[in-house]
Amino acid sequence: MPEQSRPWVSIRSTKLTAEIDPQGAQLSALKEGTLDLLWDGNPALWAGRAPILFPIVGALVGGSYRLGKETYHLSRHGFARGKAFSVVNTTPSSALFRLSADDSTRQVYPFQFELDVNFALADASLSVTTTVRNKGDADMPASVGYHPGFRWPLPYGHSRAAHFIEFELDEPEPVRRIGTDGLLTASPQSTPVEGRRLVLADSLFKDDVLIFDRLKSRSVTYGSDGGPRLRVSFADAPYLGVWTKPGAPFICIEPWHGITDPQGFTGDFKDKPGVFVLAAGESLSTTMGIALLEA
Repeated sequence: MPEQSRPWVSIRSTKLTAEIDPQGAQLSALKEGTLDLLWDGNPALWAGRAPILFPIVGALVGGSYRLGKETYHLSRHGFARGKAFSVVNTTPSSALFRLSADDSTRQVYPFQFELDVNFALADASLSVTTTVRNKGDADMPASVGYHPGFRWPLPYGHSRAAHFIEFELDEPEPVRRIGTDGLLTASPQSTPVEGRRLVLADSLFKDDVLIFDRLKSRSVTYGSDGGPRLRVSFADAPYLGVWTKPGAPFICIEPWHGITDPQGFTGDFKDKPGVFVLAAGESLSTTMGIALLEA
């Protein structure tokens, strides 16, 4: 049976309000006044809004991974986005959610993990901090990622064609793409970024997601020259995905600590590109910031 949905948790600051669905600890609304900056999750196009990706990012070769002599199956982006998180603590401007290992997760991911997602608003900024803890007694490989979808165009009266993503620094390195199997292709492609600016167009996404795996920037801004814009910051994420379905009114800006399997990958899960390994008792925290920048 599907897990029963629960009321969204609302938090607010002087500039923004946010609502988080305990199902997946998913940011589900982000508003300036009555203007919603986040995609609304229309299932006819994409039912997600801002899912948390764990314990993998992307897809696995054949939908499975090898850990020692055992093989386990996981669907794309892992199971966290479909699980009910507990609400640990709330204040008017913050909320902490937790997912812990149980019998169902151990069948596909045999580790004693704890996954916390903390949302905090201050003025015109939202921080989302995800902490992965190894509560077991063996090394634990994992990946974690953010997948927020923003409205394209933003609700400030500028055309869809006027929108762009501007990187903090020049990004001249090639980008990576995935095949129809959802796996990383071998050959990098020339970057569509000119200087620091990626002008958004549906044609960029005919081959699915753009993946930046040699990233220099620690933030990007998204919007139009007329503003306002959103700044998405990611102090330590080694990868960034940019994705939409061509023609859809959303754009996803996705900081990742992990990446989809390369085509032909046959190694152990601990050797999967992008995976980090936590020793017993260790944890890893990563933060994504979303800030509204006035024109």
